[in-house]
Amino acid sequence: MPLSPLAPAAFPDLPVIDGVTFAAAQAGVKYKNRTDVMLAVLAPGSTVTGVFTRSATRSAPVLDCQSKLGGGDGPAAILVNSGNSNAFTGKAGLESVSAITAAVANATGVDAARVFTASTGVIGEPLPHDRIVAKIVELIDGQSATAMDDAARAIMTTDTFPKGSTQTITINGKSVKIAGIAKGSGMIAPDMATMLVYIFTDAQIAYQPLQDMLSRLTNNTFNNITVDSDTSTSDSLMLAATGASGVDVTGNAAFEDALHSVMLDLSHQVVRDGEGATKFVTIAVTGAATDADARLVAMATANSPLVKTAIAGEDPNWGRIVMAVGKSGAQADRDALTIRLGDLVLAENGWRSPSYSEDEAAAYMKQQDLTIGIDLGLGNGTSTVWTCDLTHEYITINADYRS
Repeated sequence: MPLSPLAPAAFPDLPVIDGVTFAAAQAGVKYKNRTDVMLAVLAPGSTVTGVFTRSATRSAPVLDCQSKLGGGDGPAAILVNSGNSNAFTGKAGLESVSAITAAVANATGVDAARVFTASTGVIGEPLPHDRIVAKIVELIDGQSATAMDDAARAIMTTDTFPKGSTQTITINGKSVKIAGIAKGSGMIAPDMATMLVYIFTDAQIAYQPLQDMLSRLTNNTFNNITVDSDTSTSDSLMLAATGASGVDVTGNAAFEDALHSVMLDLSHQVVRDGEGATKFVTIAVTGAATDADARLVAMATANSPLVKTAIAGEDPNWGRIVMAVGKSGAQADRDALTIRLGDLVLAENGWRSPSYSEDEAAAYMKQQDLTIGIDLGLGNGTSTVWTCDLTHEYITINADYRS
């Protein structure tokens, strides 16, 4: 699959996070000769938190992870496979999770209650977990503190590039590092937005404050992106703090800002790798009666096939944005509405702006990064979401996904 035109120039140089090691292998879950399973092993005392899809048909691994959060303080392990989501697989799905977690526990000495798994890929097909179990010894023997980039590649499905991000900050004279990886390309919409994210830090912090921080930051990062309005059965975001730095970051604003930066960067990379995407689009809504109304307008616009195809065609068809505002369910007033493309005012006071230039708007639409501004003129509510265009390539990818 060709590299997304919105891809970063290179995969970042991720630092070693003391207290966690990684390995990846080829298990042949769906395809031969493809790296498709990764194992991360965390030192004793690591805090493990997570947020997951709210889908009513969420996968067996998601259900298992949700049941394990907040328990124990021994070593932990995270095993992820691509190629098969182990979703809508009934009793067999739970048996696959049990078999994998038991095998990891037996081989590593990690309590099975601290072994977390995730699967991404095709829905409704039994997971050939024996192929994964057969690779566990290899994964343990291959553990390395410098192999997070291998793990990033192992969790890819229709992704065209691996996704990574990092921040290092100084707190009380000591260095604190954060590094994360993600996969995601299609079936991307809250809650969360098929997406897997794993973030690691050497900070020291207890479970509940870290879980609260993760949930809070997810709401304005991964829950504010959409590629195609479809919420996955398998979305998982896990954040682990090893404590190896010895720096307690409880209530520390600088740490939260750094974590937010990593999460926002990874969420944007997911959108930039949207299936068939050629445009990265920021939709900034202001002037709504409430923040909730602003979000309704932002998501209605971001998920509109008519808006997204106009963007793909580089057509400044602001009438479609007017349509999206009107259908959103938010309070709106035609005569108070202002619509912009970047700094260009397209519509205001219930009519096309006197300064509107079709040529200028069409020229703006040729850029790869676009901003649609919508001011409702009713209050102080705001919301910003990120999306991409909808192209013929999206149809090609998803029409042939299972073949």
